[in-house]
Amino acid sequence: MKLKISKIFPKAIMFIASVCLFICCEWYHAELDHTLNWKAETIVDENEVAATGLSNWFKAEEISDKVFSRMWLKSWKENCPLNRSELRYLKVLHRNEDGKPQRGEMVVNVAIADKVLTIFRQLYTAGYRIERMVLIDNFDADDETSMRANNSSSFNFRFMTGSTTKISKHGLGLAIDINTLYNPYVKQKSDGTWHIEPATGEEYAFNRDNRTDIPYKIDHEDLAYKLFTAAGFECGGDWTSLKDYQHFEIDL
Repeated sequence: MKLKISKIFPKAIMFIASVCLFICCEWYHAELDHTLNWKAETIVDENEVAATGLSNWFKAEEISDKVFSRMWLKSWKENCPLNRSELRYLKVLHRNEDGKPQRGEMVVNVAIADKVLTIFRQLYTAGYRIERMVLIDNFDADDETSMRANNSSSFNFRFMTGSTTKISKHGLGLAIDINTLYNPYVKQKSDGTWHIEPATGEEYAFNRDNRTDIPYKIDHEDLAYKLFTAAGFECGGDWTSLKDYQHFEIDL
């Protein structure tokens, strides 16, 4: 009997250890679920963020097949000469219009991915509000529709106007637009009329300096402006021939 027990006991210990290891692995993967099953625009509990660590909510990843399938023939046009390896898919948290933690996503150039992650983490920590941050592909890569939804985004492939070889900053993932509805693109045309994008942002386009009625207003006192420009970005709101208040771009 003693011999049988001595043979069974080690096996029982190994079985219990295996079960414990399995449970621990399942728990570990569950803890990582917030990054593995990322869905932009979903609200996150403050306690979950605190329990898992803020750094786990800001990630730069290669463009997966799943993400690329969303981009194909939308932000990634058929004539796009880039390689997927030149871009990164960002997972970030941002404070939505109610100040709640919300999952966001953005595709940017690999060269600025870490820099942009750092900026968005600083904005989140400071409580800076960004209403929506999803891939522009959710709007079929249509800028006007995305801007009307006050969506913040970056990569959307296109050549510069009048060129078939020179790629725009957004086409390279080197430009980022923030809170677009309330910080429109504004240019006076030769006939004296104004071209405004999005068209629904007209009420936020003029006499901005002293106005306090513009939500998410980007100016020199705005934290996003300070962080992006400190990191080497240029703001379209500083241009003289036109104003693109939402826009930050960088040269490599």
